[in-house]
Amino acid sequence: MSLLAQLTRHKSVEQLQAEIGTRRDFRRVLGVWQLTAIGIGGIIGVGVFVLAGQQAALNAGPAVALAFIIAGIASAAAALCYAEFAGLIPVTGSAYTYSYATLGELVAWLIGWDLLLEYALIVAVVAIGWSGYVQSALASAGLSLPVWAQGAIGTGEGRVFNLIAALVTLAVATLLVMRTEWGARFNTVVVAVKVAAVALVIGVGVFYVNPANWHPFVPERVIGPDGIGHFGLKGVATAAAVVFFAVFGYDTLTTAAEESKNPQRDLPRAVLLSLGISMAMYLAVSMVLTGIAHYDTLNTEAPVADAFKGLGLHWVAVTISVSAVFGLISVLFAFMLGAARIWFALSRDGLLPGWFAKVHPTYGTPHRPTIALGVFTALVAGFFPLGEVAKLVNIGVLSAFIVICGSVILLRIRKPDLPRAFRTPWVPLIPLIGIGFSIWLLSELAAITWMVFVVWVSLGFIIYFSYGIRHSKLAQR
Repeated sequence: MSLLAQLTRHKSVEQLQAEIGTRRDFRRVLGVWQLTAIGIGGIIGVGVFVLAGQQAALNAGPAVALAFIIAGIASAAAALCYAEFAGLIPVTGSAYTYSYATLGELVAWLIGWDLLLEYALIVAVVAIGWSGYVQSALASAGLSLPVWAQGAIGTGEGRVFNLIAALVTLAVATLLVMRTEWGARFNTVVVAVKVAAVALVIGVGVFYVNPANWHPFVPERVIGPDGIGHFGLKGVATAAAVVFFAVFGYDTLTTAAEESKNPQRDLPRAVLLSLGISMAMYLAVSMVLTGIAHYDTLNTEAPVADAFKGLGLHWVAVTISVSAVFGLISVLFAFMLGAARIWFALSRDGLLPGWFAKVHPTYGTPHRPTIALGVFTALVAGFFPLGEVAKLVNIGVLSAFIVICGSVILLRIRKPDLPRAFRTPWVPLIPLIGIGFSIWLLSELAAITWMVFVVWVSLGFIIYFSYGIRHSKLAQR
């Protein structure tokens, strides 16, 4: 077999569909609302409780709402494409599996490899944000950790390690090792608490909005002491590239396809429901937040809670902090679940060692990759500050969005008559919108992000050509 044939070998859609009924790795225990809760849990989190305020202060001003709309358009176009694939190929692995069926093994490997890093980094980012809210709640009660344990080096004098961030990632990994339905039930309760907290922010905050805080809606562009431009339309674009991190997460629920009771029906519904509900909450919160506090006061570790403290509504601030403490756990749950199942799928296909493709004999979960991810994310969350990690999390997901949107167009041309439980409307327009916005957002990312991405992709090439290309299950067949 030629090298090109090896790199482009793929599983056919028909083959993957035929395997659906024979897969016995996981237990089918998740319904549409549990899947939707995983999606909402993955989307609503640091974006509402941390990034909305910080990006308003640093880059966009009140126009942070516009930044969410821009990021949401790209995400919605990709969500429609994900929904089509989720109904067509309801197999664990999400974008990795979808690209394996359409673009071949090498592209699938790179997408899976990228998402593995991005999902793990998202867990670390959210854990750092979660730690900020926990420490805010402790401070309200007159308690605090030793200085060395309050954050990573560079986040404050005497700080060395973010102990709370590291511990929460290990706790979530432990939860995910247990039965999937146990974790899903816990996650659904946590998501309900989080949605209630967002409703409180909107319901109470709307009565304290000062429209003067929205003027100018797009602050005049300025050059900061770091030599980087902030505000203006360029600042809105920069903020959109950052908050894009907060408007995906629905893709994590597609990684649990083999744990869904009725995947071909429920996965597309859950994808669209979770994104629609989450975007409505994001837009409302961003407008209320910049309405109750001037945007230049929002660059704090817990901007929503701090904004209500500034109004003298300490009971709201405490309630939000406590709700955020619980609510952000669902984001950790969703993305660590997704990362573990992508790792499992890569290993099951032979592209990574098969030792990781074993489920727990009692709990039926991919415990080995879950434990490894728990340790890795604990170290990253403990030793790195929020801003530096957040810059790295978007590039792999945006790349996956481009591949998924392109694959929908390609598969419509190759196999237009395949039965699809959900069909992306207005193909190729919608996928092209997703591709165009994703490329634009990629262009807004910092050079250091691209450097890290190139290093990670290069490592992926080394692993694939030294191990995966020979051990692939398709190669063995």
